[in-house]
Amino acid sequence: MTVSQWHAFLTLGFSKTARGTVLKTCDHKGPLYVQKPFYPEGADTAHVYLLHPPGGLVSGDCLTITANLAENTHVLITTPGAGRVYRAREDKTLQHQITQLHVGRNSLMEWLPQETILYPNAHTRLENCIDLEENAQFIGWEITCFGLPANKASFGEGYAEQGFQIRQNGRLKVRERFVIDKDSQDIFYAKAGLGGNPINGLMIAGPFDSNANHDELIDKLRTHCTNHVSLSGASLVDEYIMVRSVHDDSEQMKQLFIQCWRDIRPVLKGKTACEPRIWAT
Repeated sequence: MTVSQWHAFLTLGFSKTARGTVLKTCDHKGPLYVQKPFYPEGADTAHVYLLHPPGGLVSGDCLTITANLAENTHVLITTPGAGRVYRAREDKTLQHQITQLHVGRNSLMEWLPQETILYPNAHTRLENCIDLEENAQFIGWEITCFGLPANKASFGEGYAEQGFQIRQNGRLKVRERFVIDKDSQDIFYAKAGLGGNPINGLMIAGPFDSNANHDELIDKLRTHCTNHVSLSGASLVDEYIMVRSVHDDSEQMKQLFIQCWRDIRPVLKGKTACEPRIWAT
């Protein structure tokens, strides 16, 4: 019997030209692609929508997404809808996605995908690796839904391994790792874990000037977290702001992160936030 699986990749290259930030190269294999960039806030900032027509990962799939930003570019990448990792086959073959973002000098990468839904008994590894050159900056988030809470379906005996790593001039600055397997199911209910909430979110932005005072920004973010009906918080860890949240509603979590993004972006980059049009559809 032939088993369907995809080993796909998408490699994007962005450059600064007289016309602003442009998508210079686009190499792909399999069901990963992008439309032409959009410019709702002017030529210097490219908004790109990542397309994955199958809509999710099945056992044996391996997707690699790479974006290379040249010097003095600004790119925002999002997705038109939720990502999905479907129930694994009985052999538990890994469902794997790797995101590699290389950000050149004086550039900004905004990685703002919509939520990822891990179906009951999925078996997945999701990796995010960001490399920042001199004066490069990053704003990104991941929102992960374990199981199908609207259908009252838990993650079951699924396996999930998530990583978020940022290197700055080759030095490791941020490293986050989250693992759930059959021996750590208690994390769903533990107070030091998800506290009974099926949705976990992490937002990271930086690096911020370590010599500047960012108390006002942190206070704003914490106010958003306090006003939000979830367990959320914001902190400054060295040069990076982190917002963490657990919730039972992915749309509400996304709205929290968007609120935080609206405040973070002007401080980090000096530009007001401009929401991708596809978020309104």
